[in-house]
Amino acid sequence: MAVTETASDFTYSKMRGIVVFLTAFIKQRKIGLNDFIQKLVSNPQICQHPDVCVFLQMDQNQPDETEAYCNYRTSLGSEEFDLSTSCSLKPSDFDYLRIIGKGSFGKVLLAKHKETEKYFAVKVLQKKMILKKKEQKHIMAERSVLLKNMKHPFLVGLHYSFQTTDKLYFVLDYVNGGELFYHLQREHVFLEPRARFYAAEIASALGYLHALHIVYRDLKPENILLDSQGHIVLTDFGLCKEGVEPNGTTSTFCGTPEYLAPEVLEKQAYDRTVDWWCLGSVLYEMLYGLPPFYSRNTAEMYNNILNRPLQLKPYVSNSAQELLEGLLQKDRVQRLGAKNDFLELKFHSFFSPINWDDLMAKKIAPPFVPTVSGPTDLQHFDPEFTQQPVPTSIASSPEDFLITASAREAAEAFLGFSYVPPVDDTCL
Repeated sequence: MAVTETASDFTYSKMRGIVVFLTAFIKQRKIGLNDFIQKLVSNPQICQHPDVCVFLQMDQNQPDETEAYCNYRTSLGSEEFDLSTSCSLKPSDFDYLRIIGKGSFGKVLLAKHKETEKYFAVKVLQKKMILKKKEQKHIMAERSVLLKNMKHPFLVGLHYSFQTTDKLYFVLDYVNGGELFYHLQREHVFLEPRARFYAAEIASALGYLHALHIVYRDLKPENILLDSQGHIVLTDFGLCKEGVEPNGTTSTFCGTPEYLAPEVLEKQAYDRTVDWWCLGSVLYEMLYGLPPFYSRNTAEMYNNILNRPLQLKPYVSNSAQELLEGLLQKDRVQRLGAKNDFLELKFHSFFSPINWDDLMAKKIAPPFVPTVSGPTDLQHFDPEFTQQPVPTSIASSPEDFLITASAREAAEAFLGFSYVPPVDDTCL
């Protein structure tokens, strides 16, 4: 690329930044085209530079790699660059209203898209923290799983993902009926028909993931939300494992202590049946008020999971007890779902009152409807989060490309992160 002082008012360092990103693009073009273009268009000054315009115009001859994202065009005469769709997003396109959750790498915020006035949950993650803990593969896996969720009614959907030099943004469905954990804490136990309804929706979501060769691995009441109508929405896919075939296994030790399957605790190879163990633990908790092997002492709880027989109290139906015994079978080979996965649960007598087609179509009236007056009603979220001030940095985008070593590392680690719907889909 030829660089002259008369071509632009750019400083040498800014132009060097362009070269760095162009070099990274050439190396990773197949997996990072959209991500790279998003970086360019986030800075109008860079887009106006003649060399950048020529570069973008040349790439227009390769639509096979770009049509899955938003098409672009350049106009050299007017020094104008824009997208041929309104699907490109940046942090300042949203008003960030409240913090509604927190995690290891960032925050989840209720946000309102300025132009459409639609509400979303925007998950904002700090690249620096992710790289420090070497968790970038999990974040990219979460993005990949989220993209596959949009065809299932009980999985949270991804609308967009984009990034700045220091942050990652997931634009997700906004669900404000509260965590199942919140409602369980308040009511202690659920009646069996209500527990059956939730277990059926959760099971159908897990079965869908398994059909895509995805093991969820972190089912717990905190990751199960209720929407404003009372339906289940499964969220948080950071621990998902992709590529697990029906007879395949994996071995990473992960999950939440109360819901860990015995084979995970013993650090053995495990398969998709860990999700059915977790469903059994959640169903047990819904019916009895505590996880099946719970103890305040973690070591004792682990010993219970490995060695203590399952204890079932008599005030639930025989079919519920049989289902729990099948799901909480310590030997994964004997566990319900080991042979035919979701089909074994679907045809279990406990779920005989469920019409699965109606369930998937949301034609079954939920047994409980959260009291929610509108999208800004946050009564079901923890005040510990909602009362905190929203950082102003959430909505800001760095104006210049940083050329530090850490910025280059972050750019390469998250190539391909950005996502916009295909051009024939509805934008925000």
